[in-house]
Amino acid sequence: MAEQTSQGTPEGKGTKKRLILTIIIGLAILLGGYFGYKYITEGRFMVETDDAYVQGDVALISSRVQGYVQDIPFDDNQAVKAGDVIVRIDDGDYRIALDTAQSRFETADATLARIDAQIDAARAAIRQAEADRTSAEAQATTARTNAERTRNLAANNVATQAQLDTANEGEATAAANLARAEAAVTSANAQVAVIQGQRAESEGQRRQLELAVDQAQRDLDMTVLRAPMDGTLANSATEVGDLVTAGTRLAAVVPANGLYIEANFKETQMPGVVVGATVHITFDAIPDHEFEGHVVSIAPATGAVFSLLPAENATGNFTKVVQRVPVRISIPDDAQAMDQLRAGLSAVVSVDSRTAPDPS
Repeated sequence: MAEQTSQGTPEGKGTKKRLILTIIIGLAILLGGYFGYKYITEGRFMVETDDAYVQGDVALISSRVQGYVQDIPFDDNQAVKAGDVIVRIDDGDYRIALDTAQSRFETADATLARIDAQIDAARAAIRQAEADRTSAEAQATTARTNAERTRNLAANNVATQAQLDTANEGEATAAANLARAEAAVTSANAQVAVIQGQRAESEGQRRQLELAVDQAQRDLDMTVLRAPMDGTLANSATEVGDLVTAGTRLAAVVPANGLYIEANFKETQMPGVVVGATVHITFDAIPDHEFEGHVVSIAPATGAVFSLLPAENATGNFTKVVQRVPVRISIPDDAQAMDQLRAGLSAVVSVDSRTAPDPS
């Protein structure tokens, strides 16, 4: 009875309160010491921001040609491999265009073959004209000799005037035949030059037709749109039967790997952020795990510089705003292997400034 009375006294209650208060103060001191130690040894070296998001080099699939959508083999959120067909566009018109271009190209080859035959014939004509010129030269030489001999005989009254006239006529005829033969050689050479010019022109046209075939084939190939990488098809914006034009956005492919973090640090934090530094990462989607990445690169300008409407600070109502610099951080393979990360998810990153590489 006496013990119960003593515990119920105000003095007993005060002792109990002091004990509880002492324990609380002791715990506070221990916790304060622990967190103080952590800050001194580690925390003061950490540069942290929660303005960080998972990013990926998303490939936007757009049409390069106009046509009606014929087939969409995959649905949204399906995994695709590099080279898988994502969209097929009706290719009937493009096949006809390719056939037309190929037929014109084949005609150009036939034209070149015909011109080559004409060149061969013209060169044969040159050889014939040169042979005729050689014969005419021989005849002219003989006619000159005969005429000279007849003139000498006529001077000595041995040859008659008729014989002299005949000899002079033969010499003149032979000279005319030689001039005609030389003109024929010149004409044959000129004919070859003309035909060779036509061939060069036809070769240029053939090259144009060849390029037209290549362009038609390229247009035909572009009716089949393929995945540029392994990933997941997303944001499909078309249906079978839709008419699409060049530049129409049809879908997107989010890469299966190669995700990274885009963290926006305040400009006052940048002295502690260096390429190569270790980064501690936690994702809101994976709250119970911490991962380790590295600073890959730092943007050459703040995010405001690349915004659609950059701030105009040369005004009278200027208000200073702390700017942020985008920093790219790698995501380790073990985090990506968990298959829980998606582009756009939030993250909290802490850069350990002690791990910055030595500049030297």
